[in-house]
Amino acid sequence: MKKPSFPFLPARAGRSLPTVAAAAVLLALAACAPVQPSLPHVGRAQVEMPAGDWEVLQRGHFVVDVLPDDVADNLPMDTTIFGLRGPGKDRPLLALVFVQTNATNYPRDTTLWTLPCRPQDGVFVEDFTRGSPARADCLRYRRRADTADYLARNRPAVSQWMAQQKLSPGVPYSHVLYRYANDGGAFISVDVVASQSLLRPETHTNDEFLLAGRPAFKWSRELADAARLSVSMMDGRFIFPAFPVPIKDPAAPATSGAPAAAPAVPVVPAVPATPAVPVVPAAPAAPVVQ
Repeated sequence: MKKPSFPFLPARAGRSLPTVAAAAVLLALAACAPVQPSLPHVGRAQVEMPAGDWEVLQRGHFVVDVLPDDVADNLPMDTTIFGLRGPGKDRPLLALVFVQTNATNYPRDTTLWTLPCRPQDGVFVEDFTRGSPARADCLRYRRRADTADYLARNRPAVSQWMAQQKLSPGVPYSHVLYRYANDGGAFISVDVVASQSLLRPETHTNDEFLLAGRPAFKWSRELADAARLSVSMMDGRFIFPAFPVPIKDPAAPATSGAPAAAPAVPVVPAVPATPAVPVVPAAPAAPVVQ
């Protein structure tokens, strides 16, 4: 049975000219790139995750296919799925991160990716290419991705994987998708399904509620910047930005929205005033006898 695919359609625009000289230069440059074997690899990329209880849930060629199939053979992709666990005895799942990129760093066919970045109701969409047909650079953010079958309709491969594995962050959860591709055949796709507790701070006042969405927008752009930069790095270093809201430990004492009362200032005991010493008038001087 054919694996599910994400809705993008790259088309071959020409043939690559891989020469021995180009391969030699590429290998020479790759030899100079810093390598950290401890970092998990996704194809050509090294993924550096922020602090947290992360685990690799699956890796291979199984989440996202490049269509049509003849292009998939020439531009193989690798995918790794990461999971972020929360603190506590049960280690609840807080986020899923799907990262796909080119399997190798070798020269690729010239490719024009027909990857539209269309506006959508209820979704924040930002097209960094401003409609350029030569590349794709699209960011999408849905605050409530757990409603209206959003993932099943828009990211069916992600939704099917979550259903098959019975893995999902606690509701409500958000979805961030960033995809970048250039005419050189480079491609990276990042899907983040994250609990809203990681992207939206708790609010207690009207002003806080009105500003609560800003951290997620800022973080989404940081994610896009990091993924885009990884394509230009020889080692494919992808530094995944830390979520804007720290993970809350359920074992920690709960705090209310009211500001904490200032600690009481210890009362300094009053020292009684020292009584004044009476002034004794000086005795009159004795007469001098001549």
